[in-house]
Amino acid sequence: MHRLLVALLAALDAILAAAGGIAVVLAPLALLWVAGLGSPDWSALWPTTAAIWHLGHLVPLTVTLPDTYLAATGIDPSLASFTLSLAPLAFAAFTALFAARSGVRAAEAGAGITGWLSGSLVFAAIASAVALTGNAALVASETWLAILLPSLLFFVPSLIGAIVGAWRVGDDGPIDALRAQLSRLPGTWGSVPTLAFRGLALTTLGLVGVGGIVVVAGLVARSTQVIGIFQASNADAIGATVIALCQLMYLPTLVLWAVAFVAGPGFAVGADSAVTPAATQVGALPGIPVLGAIPDTSSPWLLLLVLLPVGIGALAGWILRSRMPLTTGPEPVGPRLVLAIAVAALTGGVGALMAVASTGAIGPGRLAETGPQPGPLALALGLEVLVGLAILLLSPRFGGAGFHDVIPHTDEETRDETPAFSFSPRAQTPFDRDEHATGPAPTVSAPGTGIAHDVWPSAYRGPDDADPGGELSDDEVRARIRAAWAKPDDGGSAGRG
Repeated sequence: MHRLLVALLAALDAILAAAGGIAVVLAPLALLWVAGLGSPDWSALWPTTAAIWHLGHLVPLTVTLPDTYLAATGIDPSLASFTLSLAPLAFAAFTALFAARSGVRAAEAGAGITGWLSGSLVFAAIASAVALTGNAALVASETWLAILLPSLLFFVPSLIGAIVGAWRVGDDGPIDALRAQLSRLPGTWGSVPTLAFRGLALTTLGLVGVGGIVVVAGLVARSTQVIGIFQASNADAIGATVIALCQLMYLPTLVLWAVAFVAGPGFAVGADSAVTPAATQVGALPGIPVLGAIPDTSSPWLLLLVLLPVGIGALAGWILRSRMPLTTGPEPVGPRLVLAIAVAALTGGVGALMAVASTGAIGPGRLAETGPQPGPLALALGLEVLVGLAILLLSPRFGGAGFHDVIPHTDEETRDETPAFSFSPRAQTPFDRDEHATGPAPTVSAPGTGIAHDVWPSAYRGPDDADPGGELSDDEVRARIRAAWAKPDDGGSAGRG
């Protein structure tokens, strides 16, 4: 495909990614402005939309409460200004997935770098426009962060997608050169880098899936508390819709909290609080219904959740082991050990990124510290996944190769493949008619003439001959034949002669 066309399509992808995220915020807010407010201030619609979009892309917001609101609610004036930085990761996930898809498509079209640069520049331009026009007096953000962080959320996934697409189909450039270098590595070392990133994808997908299951299980188990908080808010239909949409946007954030909970380190909801399988200590929580799923107490049985990351590592190790090249001799331990450590280290790094993305402030005071800690979560996930990987990757392989391929034979154990009975082939010689002849070829006599004399060989002896060593003449033979034909018991045989 032509590079200009690829660049235009990548730019269109960037526009759709940015416009889609903005429209998800702008459309409900516009309905709220119309239906929920008697005299809406339309000038505040766009800054509110931009602020929510920025927060969804990890941009911290500085919220300043007006004096009239402080006087009406009785809030301490020292808490009038605070930072809101806990991101609703649904926006970031949408942008990252759209960017990765754009990078893969550009690479498969043969112009990965062109598409990546085009899409990243267009998205950065849109992020700059939103940052320069979206600040307001009550909700503001740092302009350089409002440009940089959304741009990185498109820039990095798009680059990763371009690399993955070029690795899949080739690029006649650095990716193919790198693959050629890896193919020259001895033994199974050449497959280690590819399998390491494949293992990272497997463990990441598995951890996110487990986190989603834990969130659903928590909401079901503590549905009474969640519904009670919802009812206590006394929200009307519009308010309940807004609360539900906001919680839906924070669902990926809660999934990452659940991953930290399953891994063991857990997460915090406010200063001096901890939610872990071993112990739970929380204070007063905000009146957000979904936070009712957080358990008040812990149970020793919850410690078994730590086995889930180990199981994910074991599953990833089994899949990776099945894709490793077979060897004729003993399987080397070095590549398998390096592969296990690499996948575990990369998974720990992804765990740290999960913690950074899902940590922030949700209010003033003690609510400024929420979410998991990056260091403990990375260490816990890395070690747990490493245990599962080691179980499958470092154990002997059975099933992929035959038993005799896994355990080499000694000289005594080598079986002789020669058959028990062996016959040498017989030489093929032409048939010699003269050598095997017993007499002249018989001729058919005319009807009624009897048996021709040349049917019988010239050397013939009967069983009653006295002289076994002698020979009968032709006349004697003829006489014996006539006598046999002339016997009286033959029933009229005398007339035949």
